[in-house]
Amino acid sequence: MTKPTLRQLFFQMFTISACTFGGGFVIVTLMKQRFVEQRGWLTEPEMLDMTALAQSAPGPIAVNTAVLVGWHLAGLPGMLAAVLGCILPPMLILSVISLFYAAFSANPYISLLLRGMQAGVAAVILDVTVSLGQTVLAQRSPLHLFLLGGSLLLVLFTAVDPLVLLLGAALVGVLFHRKEPVQ
Repeated sequence: MTKPTLRQLFFQMFTISACTFGGGFVIVTLMKQRFVEQRGWLTEPEMLDMTALAQSAPGPIAVNTAVLVGWHLAGLPGMLAAVLGCILPPMLILSVISLFYAAFSANPYISLLLRGMQAGVAAVILDVTVSLGQTVLAQRSPLHLFLLGGSLLLVLFTAVDPLVLLLGAALVGVLFHRKEPVQ
């Protein structure tokens, strides 16, 4: 597994962040594709672990994941490079948009563009869900299958807070941890 330079890490995060609409899970999906599948900087289990940690920590999942990926790949300088690459594009874009908000909000073409992008974002989030679900199913762990199925049923048929599910699953994982290597 190769390690990126700080410059490579910054520009990979910058391009992912600049070309992504739809929030953190979309960025995390693109990070997985870029860092695991294309660059080989991380393994899939590493990326899944980082995604789970980032999701359960307070704050935006994209920034949390950038922190973890950057730290893992290059320590503190890597974390700073990854986070800066992750937050600069939205900061620049939102700064420009805020200057022209009145014109953007009244434009029917911008409104249609944003509605079309919502469909694309939904597809990317579905891709993340299917990918993570396939990984859990492939492990064939009865505990993980129970957590996956139970969480799905609770989300679909109750108003349980997703944070409660995450914390509960984390607690079950800690309580029933076995001394087996992560695959």
